[in-house]
Amino acid sequence: MHLSRIVIKGYRSLSFVDVAIQDKATCVIGENNTGKSCLMQALRLCLDVDFSSAFRALQKDDIHSSIDQSKPFQVLVGVEFTGYEASDNEVAMLHGTQLGDGRARIFYRFRPKNLVRSALEAGERAVDSLTLEDFGWELFGGGDPNVDLADFEWDTDNDEIGARSVGLQYLQAYRVVFLHALRDVEGDLADMRRSPLIRLIEATKIGAAEQAALIAAVKAANDAIEKSPAIESVADAIDGALKGVTGEAFALDVDIGLSSPTFQSILRNIRILLSGPSLKSFEPRRNGLGMNNLLYIAILIEQFRKRSAEGKAAGELILIEEPEAHLHPQLQSVLLEALRELPFQSIVTTHSTQVTAKAPLSSYVIMTNTGGNAPFISTVTSNTALTPHDVADLERYLDATKSNLLFARRVMLVEGAAEAFLLPGLIKSAMGIDLDRVGISILPIHGVHFGAYARLFSAIGLPKRCAIVADADLEPSDAKPADEYDDDVDTPEKEVLSALEGDFVKVFLGATTFEREITLPANLNMLHKAAARIGAPRIASKLEIADLVGSVDDGLKKSVLNTAKRFGKARFAQLAAENIPENAAVPAYVRNAVDWLLE
Repeated sequence: MHLSRIVIKGYRSLSFVDVAIQDKATCVIGENNTGKSCLMQALRLCLDVDFSSAFRALQKDDIHSSIDQSKPFQVLVGVEFTGYEASDNEVAMLHGTQLGDGRARIFYRFRPKNLVRSALEAGERAVDSLTLEDFGWELFGGGDPNVDLADFEWDTDNDEIGARSVGLQYLQAYRVVFLHALRDVEGDLADMRRSPLIRLIEATKIGAAEQAALIAAVKAANDAIEKSPAIESVADAIDGALKGVTGEAFALDVDIGLSSPTFQSILRNIRILLSGPSLKSFEPRRNGLGMNNLLYIAILIEQFRKRSAEGKAAGELILIEEPEAHLHPQLQSVLLEALRELPFQSIVTTHSTQVTAKAPLSSYVIMTNTGGNAPFISTVTSNTALTPHDVADLERYLDATKSNLLFARRVMLVEGAAEAFLLPGLIKSAMGIDLDRVGISILPIHGVHFGAYARLFSAIGLPKRCAIVADADLEPSDAKPADEYDDDVDTPEKEVLSALEGDFVKVFLGATTFEREITLPANLNMLHKAAARIGAPRIASKLEIADLVGSVDDGLKKSVLNTAKRFGKARFAQLAAENIPENAAVPAYVRNAVDWLLE
């Protein structure tokens, strides 16, 4: 069974969400305060039987800020399932919620109560007289497939569309586990009500004979402890002190030993013991937070496997906030790969470029701040401007660079590492703008093939500004001039960048190449020091003289470019970045790009 669609209306920061879920492991990506946590909580409202019903009766702050709470409204959280028809358990759980076309749906609504709706319809209540006391929550499923979830209004009648009430008991077979970002794994493992270890042991179905043997072992240990002279003396001392405080009327007898020998007390006190190269048989409290998180998830996964093997489960869903919490980059990648291989569905929220780099683009749900009162939500697969080749390019790029392309508020795409090394410092010095603080990320694509990246930024993709900052020649930095190739060697066709422009994409081209363009009087001392450090004394001398007289000619610009090519553009830029002057200069096309991004 696959959770294939989520529709949300009016919940917290989420004014409207309608998103398809394709992969078993889904990554919800976005910068801070885009509503990722709200999305997780909304799913719990609809599906999690362990989520307290007290939270299903919403408070003022749970309702989107655009809603006038004195008038009739609804908060809707609806989901659709597919792929359930081959499992009797899943069909049974979804009985009455099917739509007849391989889909089933369940929806939570918080709206005016029945009597209030009747009073409004009869004109007995003014439409602006409501308080939250007039509202209640309900859980329904199924209904007319021709009435879409996204079209439900507050007064859409469940009976008229043929929906049926869904009691939480029907969802018991569908296990939802939520791991919040600041989770206390050690505490959860020790808590009998929350511990996946206890659930796993219970799912193992320990027989009565084995339970009796365990109880007998604990009883024998208890007897031995109680007969210890030292323990007996401590118990007698406490017993006497207690009787002295309480008096005979309220006195209790005191013994010291293990907890009462019952199977439940054994479960309550059982602990995981770990061993490593330096320690043997230690408890998780001596472990690091990251490894404990992985341990918790591993136990949870094994518990799910047991449920599935018993044939009583009707699907599982793991909701994980920020799986990167407490994990170093390699473990983040390992965890996501493990989640993708599981037969259970998972949805994770993340800020980690390491996590997203390992996830396929089809698994992305991207939440973007656009300056309004609700985030924009999209999937890469819903962006019809992207070709299959674009998607393949992007997946390789994200995997190789761990880019923050998906998290940046505004993006400047550049050709290579030279621009990435130098432009942040030059812009800060020349324009007084810290790119990180204003939310601009400079991303090198290591080439001139801008199309795949530019097509991400659109009203149906990522609705945020993307400036393409490139050289006029549009030749890759490591390419030879065309006249150096033999006649039978194909030359690449250059992309027409102007065709990529739109509401969210604009192109800014230099007159020549980046190295020539930054060879400006204010930057000569910086370039002189870079040339000296890299081992180009003749060019360093030329730059020093030019700096003294404050003049730049085309020959000097060409010398800087040739030096950068000879020693490596990225290395030359890296050394130049060490010596950015206080009053640097940036080329006009770069300045125009920054100004446009900040409009």
